[in-house]
Amino acid sequence: MHVDLTMLEWARAQFAMTALFHFFFVPFTLGMSFIVAFFETIYVKTGKQEWKEITQFWQLIFGINFALGLSTGIIHEFEFGTNWSTYSWVVGDLFGAPLAVEGIVAFFMEATFAAISFFGWKRVSKGVHLASTWLLAIGSNLSALWILIANGFMQHPSNEFGFFNIDTSRLEMTNFWALITQPVAQVKFLHVVSAGYTLASIFVLGISSLYLLKGKHVEFAKKSATVAAAFGLISSIFVAVIGDEHAYEVANTQPTKIASAEGLYVGERGAPIVAFGIPKNLKATEVTSNDEGFVFKIELPKMLSLLGKRDPNAFVPGLRDLVNGNSEYGIWPLSKLAAVGKEAKNDLLKYHEAKKAGDTAAMEAAKADFYKVIWEDPKTGIKLTKADLIGYGYFANPNIDPNLIYPPVPPVFYAFHIMVALGFWFILLFILAYVSIMKGTFVENRLVQKLAVISVPLPWIATSFGWMTAEIGRQPWTVFGVLPTAESVTPIALQNVQATFFMFLTAFVILGIAELKILFTVVKNGPKGAH
Repeated sequence: MHVDLTMLEWARAQFAMTALFHFFFVPFTLGMSFIVAFFETIYVKTGKQEWKEITQFWQLIFGINFALGLSTGIIHEFEFGTNWSTYSWVVGDLFGAPLAVEGIVAFFMEATFAAISFFGWKRVSKGVHLASTWLLAIGSNLSALWILIANGFMQHPSNEFGFFNIDTSRLEMTNFWALITQPVAQVKFLHVVSAGYTLASIFVLGISSLYLLKGKHVEFAKKSATVAAAFGLISSIFVAVIGDEHAYEVANTQPTKIASAEGLYVGERGAPIVAFGIPKNLKATEVTSNDEGFVFKIELPKMLSLLGKRDPNAFVPGLRDLVNGNSEYGIWPLSKLAAVGKEAKNDLLKYHEAKKAGDTAAMEAAKADFYKVIWEDPKTGIKLTKADLIGYGYFANPNIDPNLIYPPVPPVFYAFHIMVALGFWFILLFILAYVSIMKGTFVENRLVQKLAVISVPLPWIATSFGWMTAEIGRQPWTVFGVLPTAESVTPIALQNVQATFFMFLTAFVILGIAELKILFTVVKNGPKGAH
């Protein structure tokens, strides 16, 4: 398929714009749903009216965000069919299954219990209403689970749960349980939802601190801040812990991503983490040492080996190793991967030509070659077939720059490091707030209050950069190692993508302004205006 590269970039820009705008709402929804449930649980257990007012105020903010998040999510899913139909055709059986479950189960729970939770205060009993609020929170988080299972497949496709069907030229599912329990997806889910809990906690802590700084709604702010600080401290620490496990999974399934995130051009034993640095945008094939890749850097010795391999002296491959290969550590060069992938593409072509000609013997021969095992892990017994490397066949063209096999280093490096730095700041902020609350000095501690207010927008920056690390870091693949992004787009006219890009941009700007204006109005009115 011939791909207009200009069309590809516009399609990617539209998808990135939609994803980032949608992700503005998603983590807030995940976190606020549980915070609202906590507040209502306290109300039901104590019976105090003040906790009902607290619940209804934060539920109003949650509801505004929830409604806009749903609308942008629908746009996002439509784009798979409009701009990425080749991708949808090739992997739809695997990618579509968890999205279908999300729509049938999680979305159904959200729609059903949202109605009761938002509008049932005077229509159902306290117990039923509380149960609905909790089920809405669970449903929202289950929705994220199924979406991240689908995304986990894109990050790390495995023949444990799917295979490339030579008859249909599509990836098809073989083990649904293996798909939903894949470690990459599970740690990704836990990392994303705990980041959402952290984000919502900082928002509640920040708005509560704003009220205290202004001397308004003091009792409301104290109680809200107490719950937010406790939930946020637990969540932010968990983000760091599960983030470490997530990085371990990435290092062992997407080595180009972790190498780009750390600016590791040349593999090392006892590889360091770059705590701070200014990377250069160089070609790995032209770099001979890691010092060449940076203008300036501060390193933590051996920490990348410990993070990625659980061994401070282990070898971590760099981008140069992943392009040129490293026989000492059994890393195949791109040229070998591309040659095998090209053979797989030829076998696929031969099979369909033989099928068309009715040549059964030739069909069986091509099929046998297509599924031929070319590598087997002696420890786990996991097998790699030629079919698993078919995506690399697109890089068999000698005119293609081999450095395109990994993502650009600077944006992945900066996105990853900003996310991590902000994550540690959130832990420190929650410690300061929680200690102050436990000492009974939070109301007078204007420094912590100001830090909390200033920090309100930072979690959105952190989660956006985290998502950018995941998605830019996966390039040049839509499905890692299987389907290149350049081969995933819909062959439609450039003008169509440009037109919808600006339509969505206009809609998102209007929705974003409306969202912020409504939120500012609700916050300005305070809890008394929430019901």
